Amino acid sequence: MNSPLPSRRRILLLFLALFLFSAPGCRNDSWPLWQAFSARFIDRASGRVFSGSPRTGLRSWGDLSGSPRTGPSPDGDRHTTSEAQAYALFFALAASDRPTFDRVLAWTQTNLASGDLASHLPAWLWGKDKDGQWKILDSDSASDADIWLAYSLIEAGRLWHIPADFDLGRSMLALIAKSEVANLPGFGPMLLPGYSGFQHGNATTLNPSYLPVFLFERFATVDPSGPWSAIAENIPRLLQQSARHGFVMDWVEYVPGDGFHPVADPATTGPGSANAPAPVGSYDAIRVYLWAGITSPQDPRYVTILNSILAMGEYLATHSAPPEKVSDQGIPSDQPGPIGFSAAVIPYLRALSDSSKAASIQTIRLSSHRNPVTGLYGNSSTYYDQCLALFSTGFSTGKFSLWQGGELIVQAN
Repeated sequence: MNSPLPSRRRILLLFLALFLFSAPGCRNDSWPLWQAFSARFIDRASGRVFSGSPRTGLRSWGDLSGSPRTGPSPDGDRHTTSEAQAYALFFALAASDRPTFDRVLAWTQTNLASGDLASHLPAWLWGKDKDGQWKILDSDSASDADIWLAYSLIEAGRLWHIPADFDLGRSMLALIAKSEVANLPGFGPMLLPGYSGFQHGNATTLNPSYLPVFLFERFATVDPSGPWSAIAENIPRLLQQSARHGFVMDWVEYVPGDGFHPVADPATTGPGSANAPAPVGSYDAIRVYLWAGITSPQDPRYVTILNSILAMGEYLATHSAPPEKVSDQGIPSDQPGPIGFSAAVIPYLRALSDSSKAASIQTIRLSSHRNPVTGLYGNSSTYYDQCLALFSTGFSTGKFSLWQGGELIVQAN
């Protein structure tokens, strides 16, 4: 019989195995949804994320005549948005998936930011044009993607001890502060949805789902001279004043002296748009409930934010699914939202008192829509549903959490 290894050697081998398993450069296989998402939506060789056809509420994109439109891009569901790249970067960080993180970052920087995120905010839409050329289709920025990119870089720099990533995130903050922050008269600093097209006359169009308070609280710590603390302070006020019936709206407009009013998606309006649709709370607004639910309970703004958007919790006390749309008068539609909507409201419902039954109902709905073959959710397994589910289930299962001040906590492998 072989003799056992000397104890010192056994200990050294054990420590080596533990190090190799837990090092950030190794794949974390303990998050099945992330593995399924990566297989379906990420080109593993390049780091490009396929995010499906642009949905109403991202940004409008123009054809060669310059007229804004929504709907499928010329290359169908193979196009890429800066939002998709930003979310994938965050999920890779939360999964301790350093190889994917590096590939997604490299593709984003090379293809959307002229090779340098420190000096160029990323273009929001990339794909194949009608002539078959792969290129940037719309060079405008989308600030929700920009802040998630900056946050993921800053936290990767801290968690993985990579000063270059931390510094790149701080450089992005400087660009965001310069190009995507405006001081609203009578209100204060606020993040614009992008660097152009959202200020017209004395009115400013804003998107509440672009404002996870914990991101700005984290930015205030790493860049105390920036506008981030003031923006974080203003976010609860914006929700209190714009969610007038307790439901969040996709888009709102601020007019000095007149406050906030719901407006239609800017992608569907413009000069001469006499038949613009009515304002709604839908595919964008659903993220506000998600952000509220994953905010740390120790956050000083946590309770105020939740109390500003209680109507969804009240609705789900008597309904089996979130509505796909809510009117600007606070009237939910009869059409239930897609499965990602259920995922988004689970942390929110768990944060509310007396909503545990509603949270359980949404959890059951989400679980019942999981495809056992693909590991994804919903019959069509859309990109957006999976992103909402990744945020929700990643938080609910402890893959990541947020400390007071927005610092990211990642589950040890």
